[in-house]
Amino acid sequence: MDFSSLAVPVIVAVVSIIGVWSLLSLVSQRNSRTQERLEKHSRPASLAEIEVPGKQSKDDKMAGVKKAMEDLGALLKPQTELEQSSVRISLANAGFRSESAAGIYQGLRFASFVIFSLLGVLLFIVLKYQWPLFPWWGWLVFFVGFGLYLPNIILWYLRSQRQQAIFLTLPDALDLLVVCVESGLGLDAAMRRVTDEMKGHAKVLCEEFSLANFQLQMGRPRREVLHDLGVRTGVDDVRSLAAILIQADRFGSSIAQALRVQSDSMRVRRRQIAEEKAAKTAVQLIFPLVLFIFPGIFVVLVGPAAIAIQENLK
Repeated sequence: MDFSSLAVPVIVAVVSIIGVWSLLSLVSQRNSRTQERLEKHSRPASLAEIEVPGKQSKDDKMAGVKKAMEDLGALLKPQTELEQSSVRISLANAGFRSESAAGIYQGLRFASFVIFSLLGVLLFIVLKYQWPLFPWWGWLVFFVGFGLYLPNIILWYLRSQRQQAIFLTLPDALDLLVVCVESGLGLDAAMRRVTDEMKGHAKVLCEEFSLANFQLQMGRPRREVLHDLGVRTGVDDVRSLAAILIQADRFGSSIAQALRVQSDSMRVRRRQIAEEKAAKTAVQLIFPLVLFIFPGIFVVLVGPAAIAIQENLK
């Protein structure tokens, strides 16, 4: 297998990706120009548009790409409402809350499936039956499956990283929230205070609190806002906090006392998690000790004795 046989499929894959991106860019530019002309005829230009003619935001420039992804995503769109709701919740947990996020995600899945399927077919055509380790159909199935599930893996990673950031910064935010409420602030003002104080090192959690504050200012009921906060984050601690606040608001009990109880229970739970991880450490160290440390110790201790025995036998 020479260098040319490996370089050809890579070049073909790069050219295919560039071609798909160019096509999506053309569609984006065409739709952006069409949308701009329609907006000019449907409404008068604003002061900013008059002062800076031809200025477009990033969202306007990518509107065509988003529309193309939504059209492609219609082919893989879930049929049942439960599956669609599950996809939207997963995207919201990863930080994608727009209305078109589900369609764009399904479009990316379809595009990834097509690109990796074409890549597998091109590699089969170029390399023929010289595929290592597995037969050609096994590698083709691997490329197809990898292209189909790659967006799922990326979404799972983004979701887990975001939930981990919320999980790590929630105790400090809850302690500060308890202090603010016990000092006389209301829940809305306390959440705004927490957002202002922790926006430097807890951006994800402060973003969720800011959105909840905005929804409260727009007039939504507090129960719905807190329930959406728990669902949107996907973190168990946030869901339990939202449930406790909803119950305190419904029955008229003290919010400060509810926050104090939730803070204490969360602190106990985190201590138990730390103790569980510490207890697992001894078991997890067995495999590194047996595979990496014990062989070196064995060589150091037994090696000189083995050499001396060999010399005596000679």
